[in-house]
Amino acid sequence: MTNITETEKLPRAVLCAVDTGEFDMDYSMDELESLAETAGAEVIAHFVQKAKAFEAATCIGTGKLAELAEFCENNEIDMVIFNHELTASQMRNIENATDVDVIDRTTLILDIFAQRARSAEGRLQVELAQLKYRLPRLSGMGRVLSRQGGGIGSRGPGEAKLETDKRYIRGRIQKLEKQLKELSKRREYAHARRKKDGVTTVAIVGYTNVGKSTLLNALTEAGVLAENMLFATLDPTSRALELPDGRTVMLIDTVGLVSRLPHNLVEAFKSTLEEAINADLILNVCDITSPAVEEQIRITKDLLAELGGETIPLITVANKCDMLRAETVALGEKSVFISAKTGYGFEKLLSAISCGLKPTVKRVKLLVPYSDAGILSFVRNNGKVFEETYELDGICADVMIDLTVFDRIEKYIME
Repeated sequence: MTNITETEKLPRAVLCAVDTGEFDMDYSMDELESLAETAGAEVIAHFVQKAKAFEAATCIGTGKLAELAEFCENNEIDMVIFNHELTASQMRNIENATDVDVIDRTTLILDIFAQRARSAEGRLQVELAQLKYRLPRLSGMGRVLSRQGGGIGSRGPGEAKLETDKRYIRGRIQKLEKQLKELSKRREYAHARRKKDGVTTVAIVGYTNVGKSTLLNALTEAGVLAENMLFATLDPTSRALELPDGRTVMLIDTVGLVSRLPHNLVEAFKSTLEEAINADLILNVCDITSPAVEEQIRITKDLLAELGGETIPLITVANKCDMLRAETVALGEKSVFISAKTGYGFEKLLSAISCGLKPTVKRVKLLVPYSDAGILSFVRNNGKVFEETYELDGICADVMIDLTVFDRIEKYIME
């Protein structure tokens, strides 16, 4: 889909799904509606069929498909969006029956990501995910493939065109993977450099639209885009944050998550999500006002585990508490209730971050003889000097210093 201007008519969409009891369908359909609206569609109706399994040819049963086709014809529907991944033949069969464009949940999410990616790496990641998803679906794709280059009004390209498309896509995938591998090496170098320089990182992760960017802005005045929409942030943003104990950490905002995030998208965005699994501490932000708050927390934890980050210390951050009358939800010991909008709970959050990080520095008071005053320059290079006063017997200084060189200043510590 393309960005919709105010003068253009929004495409009218019907959402469709088969409820096999595998997950909460009402919540999932509401989420799909939010995704569709984010992409620029006007949702007209939901069609849900209860069944034990998907119908092989059309995903939904014959009767429901006929009902869907009649509804599309009578209500000027432009598009049907399925809440499941569809095969190419299923798309073609549904399009033949309804005579409207048909896409699935994965295509919709990929399309939103294509609209929102800003960095060069983000655009490469989205294109790679789109091509990997499209390649096995080339054979049999109807109107979707026609829109993407098979010619207006045709049901799909000829066999020669199809094989040409396959060769081009495979070549393009290899090229993109090579480019992303180079970018990944640079990212690994940056991570290694951070570790070498003693930079402590804290990653903000969580479900999409729970207020991660708003939190980053409130804590660091980062000025990143923070809108009430899904996937407002795709590219990671880093800002320095000073903690109450005097330490400065790197706070990193990451891409938002959704339930059943397409595997290709997880693979493509691994390099971006690595910001989280290379962090020293993770803030799992959730929307405490959402009826699916526990599901949001679980989805994030499952993805972190899939990426190998289950051992990283984690704090659950319950956001949007300004919209609650009381903190009535129990989220476990390592949790903090905040409002990124009003600043409520920030003191507790910063304290929790300080406690959650491994000690890397120590704050002490020193009495340095004037003859050894040069030691304070060493402290400044390896920590901070918060305050110093000049006394008769030397310089009294409130300092924080890296534990790796702590032995250099031990003899000056005041009793």
